Amino acid sequence: MLAHTLEFRPERDAEVFAAAPAASAVFLLRGPEGEPYVSKTANLRRRLQRLLAPPEERSRRLNLRARVSEIQYTRTGSDFEAGLLLYRVVRRAFPKAYRERLKLRCAPLVRLHLDNPYPRAYVTRRIAGLKGKSLYYGPFPTRAAAEKFLNDSLDQFKARRCDFELHPDPQFPGCIYSEMKMCLAPCFQGCTDEEYAAEVGRVQAWLDTGGQSLVRELEEERERASAELAFEQAAALHARIEKAQAIAAPLPEIVRRLDRLAGVLVQPSAEPEAVTLLRFAGGRLGEPFAFPLQARAEGKMQSMESRVTECLAGHPVPRPGSAVELMEELALLKRWYYRSSRVGEIFFADEQGELPLRRLVRGISRVFQGEREPAPPPKTD
Repeated sequence: MLAHTLEFRPERDAEVFAAAPAASAVFLLRGPEGEPYVSKTANLRRRLQRLLAPPEERSRRLNLRARVSEIQYTRTGSDFEAGLLLYRVVRRAFPKAYRERLKLRCAPLVRLHLDNPYPRAYVTRRIAGLKGKSLYYGPFPTRAAAEKFLNDSLDQFKARRCDFELHPDPQFPGCIYSEMKMCLAPCFQGCTDEEYAAEVGRVQAWLDTGGQSLVRELEEERERASAELAFEQAAALHARIEKAQAIAAPLPEIVRRLDRLAGVLVQPSAEPEAVTLLRFAGGRLGEPFAFPLQARAEGKMQSMESRVTECLAGHPVPRPGSAVELMEELALLKRWYYRSSRVGEIFFADEQGELPLRRLVRGISRVFQGEREPAPPPKTD
């Protein structure tokens, strides 16, 4: 997993320190006994000297000189690349304790629980499995943000919010939502199963489209009301449209249905005259790879867009091995995306899986030159 290996002997430490690059890297120190030491650093040579040089007298600083016989490392070009590689190395080295070591917390998601005969939506940090019918939306920056979005969204529909298993019974008293006409009340057979399934379908369409499905539905109703000169009804529908737009407008671009969350990350590279590209799909992260800005002379001219397309096609995103692996890699992506100051840029694929190639090429140039991503234009109605 780590690309380079150095043998460490205390009597030849100067040679080892000289061979280690003075650059950012993820590294592992291993000895004949005990656990390995895994970390990342902005300067590998300096960090090794601190850990493996002869210990100072009466110093309490950690020193592993007498315990290490092998050094493994890989250079990294950005903090995100280092964090991803560190996660994968620590996960392999400490399979039972890696989450605690990395302080890894899964991202808040909205789950539409379609495996239940009477589906409902709720906020969770856990993906139950990869084979069920349930859909997941996110990642959100915080649980509070996810709950606010979901509560405001469900106010526009009449799907249930109760968390117990339903056994529809006409004698059941219902709850406050059914009394306020905010739920179709399948609990006491206030609707047919088909009617409830149709309402759940409207909720799914809302989540799939980031609120646009309901806006379009209400706009059509408003146009019909205006044509029929029902101006009070049209005004009420217009108010509902504005409310729906206000709920959906603050959604970050990354919040999508997980199986449709795909795109490319552009990061600085440890290689000269290159950037690092990393594909992601469904929350799963692919392997970072260097993309040289200058094409090799092969007797044919290629545009930058065609080179990017060809390069990405050669680095497919692997399928998730487990729901846990998917949650953890999604957590790494969420941690980087919501930073107040992040290095690199992200580009999302559209509903057809097509990438914005022109924007991606401009982003590659900005990342290589160390420029910041321009702020998005303000949203307009």
